Amino acid sequence: MKQRILIMGLPGSGKTTLASDLFGRLMYKNPIVWFNADEVRTIYSDWDFSAEGRTRQAYRMRSLADSEIAKGKTVICDFVAPTKEIRDIFNADFTIWVDTIDQGRYDDTNKLFESPEVYDVRVTEQDSAYWSDIIADRLYENYKSSIHR
Repeated sequence: MKQRILIMGLPGSGKTTLASDLFGRLMYKNPIVWFNADEVRTIYSDWDFSAEGRTRQAYRMRSLADSEIAKGKTVICDFVAPTKEIRDIFNADFTIWVDTIDQGRYDDTNKLFESPEVYDVRVTEQDSAYWSDIIADRLYENYKSSIHR
């Protein structure tokens, strides 16, 4: 089950909590890696949230994910991914929209944020245990159906 999983939504919506819980559920069944955007920004010392900085971060997250997928791993990446352009750059195989708040912590991100038109799961409440079970089941259903085609 090699795939690039995006967990996206406004800052403070619960992306990282959900990613942590989902990672914990999936790690026992297949090789998996998790990249958190804030940790990646820390490693690269890049806290630029301009349009260029956000684009650079999307390419960086994509590159990190691709390098692990090439090793046969599934990858979870949690980051805001505020626009369709950023989501297209990342090019997720499975997108989880954490839609639990109307406004995030940062006005510039709130103004920039575009609700996705395409996603696989829309999380509507901050209950990571509940949602990670649902998402893990969906991921395995998708995987099983893809190998039976």
